[in-house]
Amino acid sequence: MIEFGREVCAHLPIAERREWLVTNGIGGYAMGTVAGLLTRRYHGLLVAALQPPLGRTLLLAKLDEDAKYGGAQFSLAANRWADATVEQEGLCYLERFHLEGTTPVWSYAFGDALLEKRVWMQQGANTTYVRYDLRRGSAPLELYAKALVDCRDHHQTTILNDWKPEIRPVANGLRVQVHEGAQPLYLLTARGQAWPDFTWYEDFYLSLEELRGQNDVVEDHIHVGVLGGTLRPGGSLTIVASTEPDPALDGERAYTERRRYERDLIARAARLSPPPPAQLVLAADQFIVQRAAPGEPDGCTVIAGYPWFSDWGRDTMISLSGLTLRTGRPEIAARILRTYAHFVDQGMLPNRFPDEGEQPEYNTVDATLWYFEALRAYHQATGDDDLVRELFPVLREIVDWHERGTRYNIHVDPADGLLYAGEEGLQLTWMDAKIGGWVVTPRIGKPVEVNALWYNALCIMAALARHLGEDAARFERLASSARAGFARFWNEAQGYCFDVLDGPEGDDAALRPNQILAVSLPHSPLEPARQRAIVDVCARHLLTSYGLRSLAPSHPNYKGQYRGDVKERDGAYHQGTVWGWLIGPFVSAHLRVYGDPERARSYLRPLLQHLVDHGVGSVSEIFDGDPPFEPNGCPAQAWSVAELIRAWQDTAPG
Repeated sequence: MIEFGREVCAHLPIAERREWLVTNGIGGYAMGTVAGLLTRRYHGLLVAALQPPLGRTLLLAKLDEDAKYGGAQFSLAANRWADATVEQEGLCYLERFHLEGTTPVWSYAFGDALLEKRVWMQQGANTTYVRYDLRRGSAPLELYAKALVDCRDHHQTTILNDWKPEIRPVANGLRVQVHEGAQPLYLLTARGQAWPDFTWYEDFYLSLEELRGQNDVVEDHIHVGVLGGTLRPGGSLTIVASTEPDPALDGERAYTERRRYERDLIARAARLSPPPPAQLVLAADQFIVQRAAPGEPDGCTVIAGYPWFSDWGRDTMISLSGLTLRTGRPEIAARILRTYAHFVDQGMLPNRFPDEGEQPEYNTVDATLWYFEALRAYHQATGDDDLVRELFPVLREIVDWHERGTRYNIHVDPADGLLYAGEEGLQLTWMDAKIGGWVVTPRIGKPVEVNALWYNALCIMAALARHLGEDAARFERLASSARAGFARFWNEAQGYCFDVLDGPEGDDAALRPNQILAVSLPHSPLEPARQRAIVDVCARHLLTSYGLRSLAPSHPNYKGQYRGDVKERDGAYHQGTVWGWLIGPFVSAHLRVYGDPERARSYLRPLLQHLVDHGVGSVSEIFDGDPPFEPNGCPAQAWSVAELIRAWQDTAPG
C-alpha cells in the first residue's frame, strides 16, 4: 500500500508536489494534489470526456469542506491565491494519505474524531464520487462542502466573465449549467442537503503552470452552492458529480463496485508467471480507454499520458504489450490492434488523435512500424492465428506503401534497403518537439531506430507469412537488404551507431539512446559484439536511475534540466532530458547481451520506488538529465508504466 503520514501531509511543499489520479475508462479523469490545493489547470474532481475519449472538460474543480465537531469548526480546505496568500488549515488536521487501489484517501483527525475522504470515478461514466466516513468520534459531525465549478476545455483557464449560471434545485441536489449551451452538471447527495448559491471565487494561483512556462497561471471558478449533512460515528455522506441526471447515489455500493473492478484486474494479472506488481497493474488500466472505429464500436486505444495527452499511435503500440498482454488482458490488445487497423491510411498509422476535430494526424514514421511489433507480441502471447490472418493484408499494404513511398518522403532507398523519412519543418520520429516552425531535432534522413524497427517489421512479416502459408520471399529479400544496409550505421571511430544517416548535413554522430532499439527488438540487425558495445556506451553515458538521457552530457546541445518557458522546455525535451520508457529497451538489450536477469532487473528498482513520488501510484514521463533527476512532464505516462511492467516480467528470476 502507498501511504504517507504527517511527515508528508503536514508540509505543504511536499504534499502539493505529489499528485493523485483516478480515471473512468472513457478518457475522463479526476486529479489533484495530496495537499488538496490546485496547482495545474488540469486539476479537478470531474474532468468529463464529452466526446470519448476526448472532449475533456473541467466541470467540478473542487469541494472545499468545513467540519463542525464538538462545538468547534475546522476548515479542511487548502488554496493558494494570486497574492501569495496560502490557505492551508486543512493540512493541520491531515493525519494520513493513502491509496486503496487507485482511490485516494485522506484521513483528517480533530479531537477524537477521524474523518476519511475518498474520491473515485465510475467506470464507463462521467461520474465522480466523493465519500466521507466518520470512522470514529463521540458525537455527530456536521460537514459542509462548497462546490466550485467550471465548464471549459481542460487545456484552458477561466477568468471572471458574464456567465449567468442556472443553478436549479433538483431531487437530491443541484443541476448546474454555467452558461447557455454548457454541459449540465449534477451535484447530488442521497443523505444530505444542498443549498444553491452563486459567487465567483477569484485568483486561484496555479503554481505548476507557472513552472511550465504558461501564461495563464491564475484562474477563477464559480461557487454554485453547498452540499452537506450530519454524519454520526460510523456513518457516511457521499457527494456525486455527474453529467448524468440520475447516477447511482449509493456511495457504499458504488465503491464496492469500484473495488471489485480493481480486484478483478489484479486477480487476472496474478495468474501470470511472474505476476506484475499490483500497483502497476492498476496504473496500466488507467491509460486504456474506449475509442469507437468504423465497424468497431467496442474499439480501444491508449491515452499517452495524464493529464494533457490524447491517444497517440506511437505510444499506444509501444505500450500495448506492457499495458495489456503483461497484465493478463489479451482481449484488450486485440481490440486496440483492430481499432488502429481502421485508421491506417497510405500505409501509415495515426500519430495522434487531436483534442479538437475528427481527423487524425499522420506525421509519424515510427508508430506504424511499432504496430508490427505489437502484433508480434500479441501472437506470441496468445497464438491467435485468426487475428493475424485478419490483419496480415493491412501489414502487407503498409510494406507496399513504404517500399514505393508514402507521405513526408517516407520511402525505401533501393541503394541500401534503408528507410528514409523527413521533410523540412516536420517532426516524424518520437523525438518530436516543435516550437512554431522550429523542429528541435528534425532527424531528416535515415534514423537509426526507424531502421531497426523497419528490419524488425520485415522479419516479422516473413515469419508471419511462413506461418500463414503465404509467400515470404519478398519480405525476406527486403529484410536481407535492410540488414546489409544497416551496417552503414556503425561509427567505427566512436564505437557506436550514428543516430541519423544521409541527413541534410551528412551523418549525425550524436550519442543518443535511439540505437538501443537495434539491440532490444526481437530481430536485431547487429552482430553480438556491436550489440554489446552499444549497451556499454549507453550505460556509461546515457543511463540514469530513471531511464536514459536523450543526449549525452558531452554534447554541446545537452540540456540537463527541463525548466523555463515553453521554448526552453521544448528545447530540452530531447536534448538530454531522461525518458522513463527507455529503461525498458535498455533492460531488454542488457539482458540480451549479458544474460543476467538479476543484474538487468536492478536497473528497474528506482522506478518502482518512484511510485510514491510525483504521480502517486504511477510513473512519470520524464526526468532531469542532471542529478538528482527531478521528475517532470506528465506525472502518469503510459509507456513509462508499460515498459516497467514488461521489463520487470522479462527479468524475473528463473
